[in-house]
Amino acid sequence: MARTAPSPNAAAGGVIREGDAATLRVAYFFTRFPHPTETFLQREVRGMWRLGLKPQIHSFHAGAPIFDGQPVRQFSKLRLFALPWFVALEWWRRPRVVAEFAALLFTGWSRDWLNYWENLYGAGVGVILASQLRRSGIQHVHAAWASLPAMAAWVVARLNDITFSTGAHAYDLFEHGGDWFLREKCAAAAFVHTSTEAGRRRLLGLGVPEDRVVLARRGLDRFPEWRPLRSGRRPLRVVCVARLVEKKGLLRQVGIYRHLLACGVDLEVRIIGDGPLRERLARETAAPGVRGAVVLTGHLDQPAVWSELARADVLVHTGVVTASGDRDGLPNVVPEAMAAGVLVVTARGEGVMEAISHERTGLVCDLDRPEEWHGAFVRLRDDDVLADRLRTAARAWVEEHFDAGRNAGRILARFARAIGERRDEEVPGGRGGRA
Repeated sequence: MARTAPSPNAAAGGVIREGDAATLRVAYFFTRFPHPTETFLQREVRGMWRLGLKPQIHSFHAGAPIFDGQPVRQFSKLRLFALPWFVALEWWRRPRVVAEFAALLFTGWSRDWLNYWENLYGAGVGVILASQLRRSGIQHVHAAWASLPAMAAWVVARLNDITFSTGAHAYDLFEHGGDWFLREKCAAAAFVHTSTEAGRRRLLGLGVPEDRVVLARRGLDRFPEWRPLRSGRRPLRVVCVARLVEKKGLLRQVGIYRHLLACGVDLEVRIIGDGPLRERLARETAAPGVRGAVVLTGHLDQPAVWSELARADVLVHTGVVTASGDRDGLPNVVPEAMAAGVLVVTARGEGVMEAISHERTGLVCDLDRPEEWHGAFVRLRDDDVLADRLRTAARAWVEEHFDAGRNAGRILARFARAIGERRDEEVPGGRGGRA
């Protein structure tokens, strides 16, 4: 039988009592929701539901109107034609707030113009949604990402005098030095959620107070059934699940397979995913030395990915830091593979090595030393004792750190805390003294 995550009360660690979550009125802002490559966000939302919170979900760019039977409010960009009217309305209500955001957005030069336009769009969305969320009685807004959604959440929070929080993950923190307004958003947020220790260190380095940084990893809502180690493992079945983008290091990964095959290691490799490097990777995998051994499957839905993990012996991750600073945190497929009993071999990287400890939960190799990869693959192919020891420790790590219900409970507890502190400020004589 598949294991299920702990009960809502256990997941919340006793901080949120049964029934309390249902009284909180929270809006969740996403760039796109649901999206097939962001199943970790879907599991986070399901974790909130299991804990009793039914957030009002907003998606600003693509998605679907229904998710698991619940409505998703898809923002229509046609509403931006009415933005001048909404700006006038909010200027009449809160002129100082509107002026502050205008000064923020229209002074200075961006390091990355795509990021700037995301923030500009987010500010417009926030102005348009502010009155709607006031009527809904929303008490707190949470942004899944620190770019477009966080700007919208920040604007809504300031215009409505409520609290907001934001996620801040690898792209938000590192691409071109991080989101253009990351410091300002973090300073204004009730708390900032990150899913890796590397992200936490980056936020602390930006000056975010330690008690306002919440490290809550992603998670699984169900753990797959444990399967026995495949005997023989010849050919070695290898899988990589990744968007076909530069930071995944896939061109170098194909070079590793070429070296292994030349050394006589029999491989069946499947690279699952799609992206801008698809054509170049297709040429590389059709070249002599790897042709027939490495297959690009294109994008597969989540059930198909789990099926691939169920047959694989090894999952490979070869993340790199790009020239723009973009990099992976802890790719969700790594703990998913660990949960499924798939052995993991990874390149060095801050985020991924929080889960993969060399010789304990997997093997870590230097991308510039193909002989290390050769040694790792041969060991995992031939040494059953090593393979089972690594798989067992990996599963234990996942069960401790990668439970969607428990991790959602940490975020939910901070929603309740933020809302409670704002209530105290508003009550005469309460903490903060805002009469």
